[in-house]
Amino acid sequence: MSQRFQHNLPNVEDYLHHRSPYLLVSEIGRIEAEAIQTSTLITGDEFFMGGHFPGASIFPGAMMQEMTTQTAGILIAARFNPMEKFNTHDPLFNEYALGVLMRVRGARFRGFARPGDTLHTCVELVDQLNDVFEFKGRITLNDKLVMSNSFQLANIPSATLQGKDSVSAAV
Repeated sequence: MSQRFQHNLPNVEDYLHHRSPYLLVSEIGRIEAEAIQTSTLITGDEFFMGGHFPGASIFPGAMMQEMTTQTAGILIAARFNPMEKFNTHDPLFNEYALGVLMRVRGARFRGFARPGDTLHTCVELVDQLNDVFEFKGRITLNDKLVMSNSFQLANIPSATLQGKDSVSAAV
């Protein structure tokens, strides 16, 4: 297994390459060795809310799934980073793309989130084999579970993600 570096950075954007309008994590609550908690305020101004559903805005389940993977991506960047120097503000700087989604299993939706709600995401690392990470995620609203899932993320060479590597067709 390759060496891992820990990073303690001041902003969500320092951990993830995602940017508005697709950055779905507003705030990091805490980062532990194998778990993380984040939160997101649903403003209603998100680009997808007007069409989901007109007259009854509901935060999409697919975006909740993305919230869990972005949260897990922060944990990988913070605690399981193969790069000593790491910069998400320059898309060509990093040797590896961290936390690329490989699999989703068992997503369950048990409630709705609407504009004005704050969702709390908790993600735990369940297993790791080399650069593949298995996670369980939970999203709560007012201490009630609204979504849970299991998923895998992987660290891959940036060249593969950018389509500059012949392996990119296999990912």
